[in-house]
Amino acid sequence: MVITKAAYLISSPSVEKCPKADRPEYAFIGRSNVGKSSLINMLCNNASLAKTSSAPGKTQLINHYDIISSAKQSQQKQDKKFKWYLVDLPGYGYAKVAQKQRKQWSKMIEDYLRKRKNLINIFVLTDARHEPQKKDLEFIDSLGEWQLPFTIIFTKADKEKPGAVQRNVQLFFAKMKENWEFLPPFFVTSAINKTGKEEVLDFIYDCNKEFIENKNESN
Repeated sequence: MVITKAAYLISSPSVEKCPKADRPEYAFIGRSNVGKSSLINMLCNNASLAKTSSAPGKTQLINHYDIISSAKQSQQKQDKKFKWYLVDLPGYGYAKVAQKQRKQWSKMIEDYLRKRKNLINIFVLTDARHEPQKKDLEFIDSLGEWQLPFTIIFTKADKEKPGAVQRNVQLFFAKMKENWEFLPPFFVTSAINKTGKEEVLDFIYDCNKEFIENKNESN
């Protein structure tokens, strides 16, 4: 799949203020400074789409991006375009943020994840350079309790040796197995080397295709 258009749409303070739920939606979330904006920019072929910052906690609202994609890079008419939303959510690390603000963000994120009817998948980002982090595992356990579909993306794989990345991925899933019977899909990525880009986009393409098929069956 190729993204042919990616444009910022709106930032919302609550799920009720989000755009009309009329197309598939994919949310990206992770701890502060996990490389979320860089990953989004890499997927969308736009280095300035999502604002990157060295200061954690930059994203504070539910940010929607209007996406148009096609199955292949072609100008042929039969290569049908597909519209969907990409959502950039605040991180759950909340570095240097007041307790009241943390609670507001937590409620905003939970309400969005549990109430957004067109949310197809949640991409949970975790830093491939580190061993399993408690906040990541706790957030994933919450998604399990809420019975929400999610995929794990290990970021910044270029900043560590391949063997170390593989070890950290294995350790992460070993910890998950303590509470989980089935493990989710995952991707190892690098915004610098574009590692994992095609795999993530192909996953979204397959989800979009399934969404269309299910919609056609119900009509």
